Amino acid sequence: MAAGEKLEQAALRLRASQRPVFLTGAGVSAESGVPTFRDAATGLWSKYEPTELATPQAFQRDPDLVWRFYQYRRQIAAPAKPNPGHYALAELEALKPDLWIITQNVDDLHEQSGSQHVIRLHGRLRDSRCSQNCKGDPTLIDLDKFRLNSPDTAPRCPYCSARIRPDVVWFNEMLPLPVLEAAWSAISKADLVIIVGTSGMVHPAADMPMDARDRGVPVIEINPQPSALTPVADLWIDQPSGVALPELAHRVTALA
Repeated sequence: MAAGEKLEQAALRLRASQRPVFLTGAGVSAESGVPTFRDAATGLWSKYEPTELATPQAFQRDPDLVWRFYQYRRQIAAPAKPNPGHYALAELEALKPDLWIITQNVDDLHEQSGSQHVIRLHGRLRDSRCSQNCKGDPTLIDLDKFRLNSPDTAPRCPYCSARIRPDVVWFNEMLPLPVLEAAWSAISKADLVIIVGTSGMVHPAADMPMDARDRGVPVIEINPQPSALTPVADLWIDQPSGVALPELAHRVTALA
């Protein structure tokens, strides 16, 4: 089936949908130049395993090392801007007020492009919180309001003096329960699920399209390469999200 025909089928399904859910992964952000965790762990960081840089145990052992790595990640991600795929999702949300985005990405490019119904499974890279959540879970700390002793040293919480950490979900950590509940709630109400740019290897995000499929909900995948979730999809559009999503939004608008 030609790409145009696939996009037309997807547009017809999306136009008829009342509660679509998009599940977005690293491929969407990669098109804006945001490196994945493993792509960022290059150069000086290539000698470290993920267990040395992105687990609670690693932070407990060497908080300054972990902090330096995440400061580096923030620095290289900061120039990224939303790409046409992000803007297309915001356009689709304007057409479909009950559209939700569940994202595995830790940047805020969905929000920068205008999307409002965003559920972030893995946190936000630019945010920081007290590692002990001394004022509630999470205890977010605005670092711009506090003077850091050194950019290479994990700072101390101004309330309890515990170390401050990035507000992201690390390996070996559970997703925050309110976030997980919100994501499953959106999936349980969805009448269409569109997977965009995810490998389908990270759980529980990868379980969500499978749950929808098992309930008879149509599943569409947009990904230039096959993923672990391609067998779950009723329709696979093998294009980058920055190409497919704007065309999808255009076709849905034309059907309105």
